[in-house]
Amino acid sequence: MSIIDNKKAFFDYFIEERYEAGIVLEGWEVKAIRAGRAQIKEGYVVVKHGEIFLIGANISPLQTASTHIKPDPVRTRKLLLKADEIKKLIGKVEQRGYTLVPLNFHYSKGLVKCEIGLGKGKKQHDKRETEKQRDWDREKARLMRTPTPAAD
Repeated sequence: MSIIDNKKAFFDYFIEERYEAGIVLEGWEVKAIRAGRAQIKEGYVVVKHGEIFLIGANISPLQTASTHIKPDPVRTRKLLLKADEIKKLIGKVEQRGYTLVPLNFHYSKGLVKCEIGLGKGKKQHDKRETEKQRDWDREKARLMRTPTPAAD
């Protein structure tokens, strides 16, 4: 069950592989995500010192957050993957043109997970082609829904 999707990632990148990663979150962040107060459109994933981090994802704190903590909505969050997956991703990211992007937050067995994608950046003409294809698909669906006049 998806909580937040990053539609911009599919517009800007060709997603070749997907990975499900756990996220190191604080209690107030889990509550805010469950309330739908997260945004990952400007988020990106980086590799530092053999670990993977989510940077730029915004999780707005709830008004009822405890008074003794100072919530930082855009703090860097660590992503949890298996060691062999991390090594594989590091090798791919070091190749020219590959990027790690957050695709969505979703629930898995009651826990909040982040799906990350290994993507290759689209050029401007690829983006235009994607937009044309999306418009054509929308037009086809509209034409299929429109009832044709009965021939007498």
